[in-house]
Amino acid sequence: MKAEELVSGSPRRGRASASARPAAIVRHLGTTGYAASWEAMRRFTAERGAGTPDELWVLEHPPVYTSGIAGRPEHFPKSSNIPLVRSDRGGQITYHGPGQAIVYTLVDLERRQLKVRAMVALIEQAVIETLAQCGVSAARKPGAPGVYVEGAKVAALGLRVRRGGCYHGVALNVDMDLAPFSDIDPCGYPGLAVTQTSAHGVAADARELGEALARCIKRLLEAR
Repeated sequence: MKAEELVSGSPRRGRASASARPAAIVRHLGTTGYAASWEAMRRFTAERGAGTPDELWVLEHPPVYTSGIAGRPEHFPKSSNIPLVRSDRGGQITYHGPGQAIVYTLVDLERRQLKVRAMVALIEQAVIETLAQCGVSAARKPGAPGVYVEGAKVAALGLRVRRGGCYHGVALNVDMDLAPFSDIDPCGYPGLAVTQTSAHGVAADARELGEALARCIKRLLEAR
């Protein structure tokens, strides 16, 4: 899968960039339903102006499968009590649940002069650096966006771009029930192995790692 497949939509045209870049704001939303979060992201992006600070939302979701707009039914669960939501992000199907750190990146790409590929790479780098601080060596995998530990996927990402700003973001598996992944083809890859930070000796919980990941994303954004 190419980086572009993680993204739905295209940047807006014709809006002048703000002369100043307000610092990104990190918000902690606790456990929040997927539909409510998605609607809030769309509303924020629709209403933001040239001077609106970027925001990073740290949260967890109750159990839910989500698929991007190009999601293929053959990758979906054959039967499950877990709801499935087809969202407007890019990418294929994944699973969210308690014990997974979500960071949604509501970022004005135009103002930061960021292309989509660069934003994807920045998020991946933030995951790699956050895990390195925990003593875990993680890496990208050519042709398969996301972050991997010993060949197993530990973090998945998908974005939507609208009016020059992106939303959705990254999901880092921390200490969760991984069984629902076995009922799908994670990110559209049959048999893809998934892992989580707790399996690699990391004691930090989803809130702690979500906070650390958001701060790293913010640092990388502000360094540009």
